[in-house]
Amino acid sequence: MKKSGILNRHLAGAIAELGHGDGVLVCDAGMPIPSGPRVVDLAFRAGTPSFAEVVDGLLDELVVEGATAAEEIRDANPAAAALLAGHFPGLELLPHDELKVRTASARLVVRTGEARPYANVLLRCGVFF
Repeated sequence: MKKSGILNRHLAGAIAELGHGDGVLVCDAGMPIPSGPRVVDLAFRAGTPSFAEVVDGLLDELVVEGATAAEEIRDANPAAAALLAGHFPGLELLPHDELKVRTASARLVVRTGEARPYANVLLRCGVFF
């Protein structure tokens, strides 16, 4: 059995298949999930796993060259806004409705158990070289 990193086999396999420019939506339990992308649902119960835990874990495994979140996150969920600003200094913010439209292009959706509003981010994969 793997002893470190991401243990969820579905998530580990999906990450291994990602390439440069692919989108990964990390979303809260309330975000509408588009049809089409592969979905790994990690939600166990409200708040578990948290948005922060999933984002931090994914960043241990992925190279990310850009991130996009809803501008509403600043007022509605300051903790998630601070987390994303800390990880992504060039974080793009746009209206939540536009973010939902962009999620259709994601190759992977990772659903967390987060139960606070606007805890969603669309990551754009980079390359390690």
